[in-house]
Amino acid sequence: MMILNNLFPVFALIGLGSLLKNIHLTGEHFLRSSDRLVYFIFFPAMLFWKIGSAPSVDNGATDLIAAAICAVAAIYLVSAVCLKLFKVSHFAAGSFSQSCYRFNTYVGMAVIMNALGETGVSRFGILIGFIIPIINVLAVSTLIWYSGQTLHARERLRITLRALISNPLIIGCLAGMAYSRLVGEFPVFLDNTFRLAAMVALPLALLSIGGTLTLKNLKTHMGQAFLGSAIKLLMLPAVGWFFLNAFDASPLSFQVGMLFFALPASPAIIVLSSQLNSNTELASAAIVLSTLLSFFSMSAVLLSF
Repeated sequence: MMILNNLFPVFALIGLGSLLKNIHLTGEHFLRSSDRLVYFIFFPAMLFWKIGSAPSVDNGATDLIAAAICAVAAIYLVSAVCLKLFKVSHFAAGSFSQSCYRFNTYVGMAVIMNALGETGVSRFGILIGFIIPIINVLAVSTLIWYSGQTLHARERLRITLRALISNPLIIGCLAGMAYSRLVGEFPVFLDNTFRLAAMVALPLALLSIGGTLTLKNLKTHMGQAFLGSAIKLLMLPAVGWFFLNAFDASPLSFQVGMLFFALPASPAIIVLSSQLNSNTELASAAIVLSTLLSFFSMSAVLLSF
């Protein structure tokens, strides 16, 4: 029942998104528009509201943040070794590396909301506010290194800072942290407004994820996509479990952390890969495969609670 209650709604909406696309009730224009609405408006607003209405929630997140940073850094090094060990081409290197550690924020928020409620969502929001900038730095660094472009340090710094400063999810998290510390609660009219906006965010995000999933690139890139998914869904949770124990994580941080480590790869891989000359077909295949397989990784985590 734990799996049915917490994962079925998430994957049902993802499946519905795919079905609606296939029967032409949605299309590319709708999916692009809805994705932009979620990314720039509804999801940042929800993060701001959830984090901002939970006073001092960040005080209990240091164990989780430390464990997540260490685990992601370790997996990033593993991905770098795999690039050499499995002779991944320069064109595919950036996409493959990202598939090993970038996470799907929307799926994470939906599952954690179902499984752990408001306190879990707030803790997860604090975590992503810290970990997204680090992941972007790692991803951009690898993509530039293997892109074949000769960029000066100042240009690399500019690209990285632009990716961070323009990220609405980071802005929403940081603004929520500041509001939580300075104010801690919303007036009723604002609370109700954010509540309505939050009701739109996750369903629309999950429908968009389903609509963008396609199997056409999976056969061609199965080997590297499977390797990236195995590192993301098997090795990262194992390494994350070690660091959560090493930092003596609280029960809530441990549960949020393990679900975070078991999440599928992020659709953002395609965006950065296309901007910095990496293989978007591999990125697409890795996203599809890890999304399908994440049902089992997240099920295993939920059963351990």
